[in-house]
Amino acid sequence: MSPTLLTVNLGRLTARTNPKLLPTAIDKHPHDGTVEVRDPGSRAHGLGSGLVGDEIGDHRHHGGDGQAVYAFAREELDEWGRLLGRELPNGMFGENLTTRDLVVSDAVIGERWRVGPEVVLQVSGPRIPCGRFREHMAVKGWLKTFTRAGRSGAYLSVVTPGTIRADDEIVVVHRPDHHVTASDAFRALTLEPGTLPQLLAAGDDLPPELAEMARAGQTYSLS
Repeated sequence: MSPTLLTVNLGRLTARTNPKLLPTAIDKHPHDGTVEVRDPGSRAHGLGSGLVGDEIGDHRHHGGDGQAVYAFAREELDEWGRLLGRELPNGMFGENLTTRDLVVSDAVIGERWRVGPEVVLQVSGPRIPCGRFREHMAVKGWLKTFTRAGRSGAYLSVVTPGTIRADDEIVVVHRPDHHVTASDAFRALTLEPGTLPQLLAAGDDLPPELAEMARAGQTYSLS
C-alpha cells in the first residue's frame, strides 16, 4: 500500500502541574479538515510550529524551521501500545503527522516527502524526548525506555508550503545516498556517542546544530 497520512494533529497550550514551568502543547489531537503548512522561521524569533493552529510552549527547545513538523508511524504507536498495555491514539506522542505504511524512524536525513498535492517536507533529524513527554506519558522511566528502543520518529522542515489533510498520500520524492537515518542520529546523540562521527556522512543534509554536536562529540542529556 502507498504511504498515507492518517491524521494531522494539532495541540493547544495547557498549563503543567508545576506552575513555574512553561505550558505545553504536547497533547495533540486529530484535526478534521485542511491544515495550512508553512515555514515557521527561526526557533528563537519565528512562528513556532510549521502547522497553523498548532502551538508550542518552549520556543527555546522546540519548533523553528528544523523542527517545523514531527511525524510518527501508526505501526510504532501500536507496538508501544501493546508494550504499555493501553491504546495510544493518534497524536499521543506529540506528533503532528501520524502516518501509515511509512517507516518514519528509518527515514534518511535529507529525504523529501510530498504530502498531498502541494506540500513538500524534508527529514531534518530525530526527536529527542523531553520532560514534557515524560509527564504526558506518565510512565515511570519513560525517557530511558523510549530512548533504548531507538525509534524516534522524525522532525521535518518545510520545503514547499501548502495545505494537507487526513488521508493524503505521502510520496518519497527524493532520498539521499548517504544512508544516515533519523534513528542513526537518535542513537548517536543519546546512547551511542561513539557513532557521532558517522553522522557527518550526511554532509549538507545534516542540520548545522547536529553537525556541530557530531564534531564535538556532544550528546543530549535525558534528565
